Amino acid sequence: MSDGEREDVSTADTMRGRSGESSLKIRLLLRTNRFVVTGVLAAFVFASFMLFAVLLDPSLQSEIRSTDTIETIFSAMIGVLVTGTTLVVSINQLVLSQETGPLGDQRQRMSDAMDYRTYAKDLLGDVVPADPSAFLAALVAEAERRSEVLDRIVADDDDEELERQVGEFVDSVHGNAQHVEDQLEGAQFGTFDVLFAALNFNYSWKIYQVERMTEAFDDVLGDDQREAFEDLHTALSMFGPAREHVKTLYFQWALVELSQYILYAAVPALAIAGGMLAFVGAETFGPATFLTVPVVTWVVGLAFTITLVPFLLFTAYILRIATVAKRTLAIGPLVLRESER
Repeated sequence: MSDGEREDVSTADTMRGRSGESSLKIRLLLRTNRFVVTGVLAAFVFASFMLFAVLLDPSLQSEIRSTDTIETIFSAMIGVLVTGTTLVVSINQLVLSQETGPLGDQRQRMSDAMDYRTYAKDLLGDVVPADPSAFLAALVAEAERRSEVLDRIVADDDDEELERQVGEFVDSVHGNAQHVEDQLEGAQFGTFDVLFAALNFNYSWKIYQVERMTEAFDDVLGDDQREAFEDLHTALSMFGPAREHVKTLYFQWALVELSQYILYAAVPALAIAGGMLAFVGAETFGPATFLTVPVVTWVVGLAFTITLVPFLLFTAYILRIATVAKRTLAIGPLVLRESER
């Protein structure tokens, strides 16, 4: 057995540790409140606009006096806002269409859900929790318990390499499970906390390791050890569809929530764009300045930023959804990211 195999039995307990990416990037893309990310993007847009308006020659004030700059900017923004709002309604219809259908389809959905809960009840030996965070935590805890059973059974084996690999693997499962369980405790569905905790449990790699060790030590395993490996494999396999289901529900929740927030933001944005188009011109604020910058420049920059808020909000949400989707493309023991192999 090569040294590379010896070193790959365990992995880091967090998604960030396995990905090799900076904590700042992970925090910004996944953990940070979407309104805060929207605010950061808006501040960047506003600062960039002001820098261009003040530092470039001719200045924005000069352009406003000589051309119809304000009319051009905000007439275009009104068209974009109306089109974007229509797109939001289409997204809402697409998401909600998955929840509608004939009676037969709804009966099949219910049947599939109840079948899985029956399997989960057999696995857990108890009533399956209805709360998503408690349900995922119960599956993680069961996988941890079965890994400890495997460790106790293998401890009596004479094969030192088998005992070493299983011991290292079980330590990794225990550390990862404890970390995930702590994150799931008290987490409420609707926030990103539940899904983020589930992403930290790398069940795919654990399934692969169970399969690899079962095959590698096939000639020395006893019946009890094979059964313990199979039990752990079953528990880990049950976590995969549960996580994907929670992920799907979160995506639907987030897209509906995004649609609501964009509609809320679009109304004041349209009012401001219309006000700028109708009432603000080159002479509206005269020669008045603030911090040596013409007031009209501040007003145009602020109004432009506010009219972009619906798009920035859309960007903030899609960044998170796209990041999660990219990290969970495969279900089962397929590891797509080079840094996690």
